[in-house]
Amino acid sequence: MRRSSYLFTSESVSEGHPDKVCDRISDAVVDAYLGAEPEARVACETLATTNRVVIAGEVRGPESITKDRVIQLARDAIKDIGYEQEGFHWKNAEVDVYLHAQSAHIAQGVDAAGNKDEGAGDQGIMFGYACNETPELMPAPIYYAHKILEDLTQARKTKANGAAVLGPDAKSQVTVRYQNGKPVGVTQIVLSTQHLDEALTSEDVRAIVEPYIRRTLPEGWVSPETIWHVNPTGKFVIGGPDGDCGLTGRKIIVDTYGGAAPHGGGAFSGKDPTKVDRSAAYAARYLAKNVVAAGLADRCTLQLSYAIGVAKPLSIYVDLHDTGKVDEGKLESYLMDAVDLSPRGIRTHLGLNRPIYARTSAYGHFGRKPDADGGFSWERTDLADSLKSALA
Repeated sequence: MRRSSYLFTSESVSEGHPDKVCDRISDAVVDAYLGAEPEARVACETLATTNRVVIAGEVRGPESITKDRVIQLARDAIKDIGYEQEGFHWKNAEVDVYLHAQSAHIAQGVDAAGNKDEGAGDQGIMFGYACNETPELMPAPIYYAHKILEDLTQARKTKANGAAVLGPDAKSQVTVRYQNGKPVGVTQIVLSTQHLDEALTSEDVRAIVEPYIRRTLPEGWVSPETIWHVNPTGKFVIGGPDGDCGLTGRKIIVDTYGGAAPHGGGAFSGKDPTKVDRSAAYAARYLAKNVVAAGLADRCTLQLSYAIGVAKPLSIYVDLHDTGKVDEGKLESYLMDAVDLSPRGIRTHLGLNRPIYARTSAYGHFGRKPDADGGFSWERTDLADSLKSALA
């Protein structure tokens, strides 16, 4: 049985974190291919270190996406994030591209042919989760850890109230106190942010960031007992890939639920939506969120499983964590039929064959507002009414 009073911590990292720089570049490549050809296939990995970026992987798509185009995509992403430093500069970094054709053996299992529907791009398990702790139906610790960094990034880019001296690289961590199962306050706040002025102390940085953090968190959550750790190691001037090597796909818990729910293990960024690591995880979140939005449970964990080359999921599992108002077995059967959970069915239902992925590469893939152009479509709650009518 889940404890009713406890502390839970989640972390986030900014778009300038070395791993997130790589996620952004990889997803920019995905967007370029899907923008040119919606059925393109991409599995792109990026490594970034001091003034060097290496992009590698497998693709199948139009020849208009040339090596030079990929190099420019990387430079544009680095520039937008804000790196113009001696050790990592969008204009001066050396960019190497090693993208090659997708394996024909993988393609034969994934592509549709004759009476065979398009199969999953790989085997694996995917989890979705939702809870009623925030209006976005996300766990509070990860939601506010993301929001702190997103707000500070906006302030940095608009040069608001002293934030212009902050650098792109940052991490946050929030410890939330739960009472009777509900989040009620923050006991610890950790923020490490790069700063461009070497003379700044930890106290100086706290004076800049604290007002933004207080505005981000719900009223009353920060108390005199809340402990702050702002740049606890001291100076943080050398940041980003110049300070630490980055790789695509290394922040999978930051990308999902901050440890509050299981993760299937697969990363999202750099993968086109035929890869169920990405699309089925989005579908699982979509279904779980609609269950909670329908009022059928306070919390919902949902698992899907797939085999490479096989269209339909092998299994669906729902856990309502003793908060449900409906039988879980009945809910599983209903959800399996409510949406076509084959790779093609998911992509069609959620409109995933679009250039909508670079925006997902920082501040979480979940808990975001759906965009007018189809971005974050998996955050819609358009199934909630039918779920309520059928099962409540």
